[in-house]
Amino acid sequence: MWQKLSLRARLNVLLALLLTLGLAINIARLVLEAGPRVQAEDQSVIRLAREFVGTLVESLNETADPDARLSQIIADLNQLRHVSITREAGAAAAKQATADDSGGNGKPSSVPAWFVALVHPEMTAVNVPISIHGKPESLIVTSHPNDEINEIWDGIVTQLQVGSAIAVALFLITMMVVKRALAPIQSLSHAMANIAGGSYDTRVKPEGPPELAAICTKLNHLAATLGDAVEERRRLAERSVSLQDAERKEIARELHDEFGPYLFALRAHVSSLMRLADMREPSTEGLRKHGDAILEQVNALQQFNRRVLERLRPVGLAELGLREAIGALVRLWGDSHPGVVIETAISQSLGETGETADLTIYRTVQEALTNVFRHASATSVDVTIEPAKQPSSTGRDSRDCALVRVRDNGGGLKPDSRLGFGLTGMRERIAALGGTLTVGSSDGGVVVEALVPTGQRV
Repeated sequence: MWQKLSLRARLNVLLALLLTLGLAINIARLVLEAGPRVQAEDQSVIRLAREFVGTLVESLNETADPDARLSQIIADLNQLRHVSITREAGAAAAKQATADDSGGNGKPSSVPAWFVALVHPEMTAVNVPISIHGKPESLIVTSHPNDEINEIWDGIVTQLQVGSAIAVALFLITMMVVKRALAPIQSLSHAMANIAGGSYDTRVKPEGPPELAAICTKLNHLAATLGDAVEERRRLAERSVSLQDAERKEIARELHDEFGPYLFALRAHVSSLMRLADMREPSTEGLRKHGDAILEQVNALQQFNRRVLERLRPVGLAELGLREAIGALVRLWGDSHPGVVIETAISQSLGETGETADLTIYRTVQEALTNVFRHASATSVDVTIEPAKQPSSTGRDSRDCALVRVRDNGGGLKPDSRLGFGLTGMRERIAALGGTLTVGSSDGGVVVEALVPTGQRV
């Protein structure tokens, strides 16, 4: 049952219980204090009555009619509200007087019987012995704390009424305060439901206590961040599709531009060989010439095929390792561009970087070299790979990374030039791993620098 109640209902129930408990404790305190108060009143009244009676009866025997004087004294004293005095000659009469005490000064009807029985269960009566002309008698002095009991009961009833009114008022006021204080929670619940449904433009007005206002502000920031992340993911998906299409177009163009002429030349040389073979006396020199040409074309096709395969998937990266794969890539470019000096420096302390980092490092070097030989007109290229640390956002820990730097001595980028699809795709790939890629340009050439987190696997 308790678990099904809302936070607002729980607070209201707890408040009601606390107010009721406080009122009950206060009433219980008054009830417990009522008995000693009535008893003290009894003792005080009895003591005063005994002293007063003792003073009056001392001069009875000096009067002409002591009995009449005593009766007059008793009648006068019985006018008091808190005490009654009866004249009896024996103990039986005293008991009868005590039993008849519920007459004019009896218990008030407004006070419940259980309360009277609780605070004053028995009448308090004492015998005051007197002597009239040598004849012993006694006066029975009985206390009647009815007014005191009535006053205490009225105080309890008043306390109960006033306390209940105050408790109800406090409860209503607190209910309103709790309702207003917890109002943002309902807004937060609706906002989180909308965000879970994909409405990342949902915002909550920061209101209520400072704690809830801070939560509202953080939820708004979270919604904005999620919206930006979803939008960025959408853009990345679009860019990925664009990059795939661009890469396919590039490979198709290279196949058309490279394979086409080579295949046409091979077909021409094969046709010449077939014509020479049909001659009655084939020319050995002609056969050797066309054979050498065919071999040269096949070698060129093999190198071009290797470059295409390297673009699609590095050959030997998983088997030989990053160092050997980079070396093979550099040798391939060096063979096709002998006029460019390529210096490679891979730190011995780099260690194991992981399959994902190896492939990313290789692709970064490959894309940078492709841009150098396609656009830079450089005569020398420096490739450096070394370990580095990437500081975290908190500034406490740092991640192990590989610093990849490709520098050329070409003419640099034009002021209005933009990164191509290749480097843009590499930047997004490295960013997805948590790293960074920067491209710097000056009159002395272009520097491509990437910070690739290591230790990750595909």
